[in-house]
Amino acid sequence: MNYKINQLSKELFLITLVPDISGFDDFIGVLLYKNEVTFLVDVGPASTHSLLIKALLDLKIENLDYIFLTHIHLDHAGATHDISLQFPNTPIICHSIGIPHLIDPSRLWEGSVKTLGELALSYGKILPVPKESLVPHDKFISDIILPIQTPGHSVHHISYKKGDYLFAGELGGVYLKISNDKEYLRPATPPRLFLNQFIESIDKVVSLKAQKICYGHFGMLDCASSNLKKQKEQLLLWERIISDEIKKRKDDDIVLLCLNRLLKEDPFLSNFCHLDHKKQDRETWFLKNSIKGFIEYLC
Repeated sequence: MNYKINQLSKELFLITLVPDISGFDDFIGVLLYKNEVTFLVDVGPASTHSLLIKALLDLKIENLDYIFLTHIHLDHAGATHDISLQFPNTPIICHSIGIPHLIDPSRLWEGSVKTLGELALSYGKILPVPKESLVPHDKFISDIILPIQTPGHSVHHISYKKGDYLFAGELGGVYLKISNDKEYLRPATPPRLFLNQFIESIDKVVSLKAQKICYGHFGMLDCASSNLKKQKEQLLLWERIISDEIKKRKDDDIVLLCLNRLLKEDPFLSNFCHLDHKKQDRETWFLKNSIKGFIEYLC
């Protein structure tokens, strides 16, 4: 396991947490904003909590004003317990629906293991977070940071806007920059998918006209609105293609049929072949899981 620190702008840092999982070397990112206020967006899985603490020490972070969670999935919020112990006076803001599952994460952990299997075990078990550290998103009041309810990837998904920055979690999908001229984008639509809410969330955030989008997976891009519109276009394309495959009612593996067709027809996936083999294996697993989200929604 390891970590990397990249400075994305004068005040924004990307902390890459590398768990002991094949193909995950550039996938899990924690964002640190350091200016008139200092805050984290997401904290990564439990298994990499010590890496995040080391990275913050490297950056000479002794205090945090806030910790913002976009949602409580293991790869975004699994380390909340340990980070809350490191920064016991820092309020942790997340969707009000998620707070009971952070206080008592037993059901969250059980559901994660059932859905993710070995991957959940590699992320590490999520432990209880002190109730007094948690602040519901609708009780958080700030003149400079705006929490935005953006359900879709999960019902409890929150994005945050700070000035020109939109911390989008997985609202904009999973973005990977392969090289200067090669990009990859896939939807983050695991079961249970809320597609109509997903589209509405994108439209709502586009209207806010943020300049820079910060992805949970992975990094930052200029032109937040245009990149969110690409994700909307991709979601609608997936809906059409997967609906078409469902209507054919073939006895073959519907997930595999959809995957093969999407890899051929989705221009945002066209650079899948340029990922290294370990990342292809990782992305194949997540692509299938995202397809399952659509199938469940459409059926």
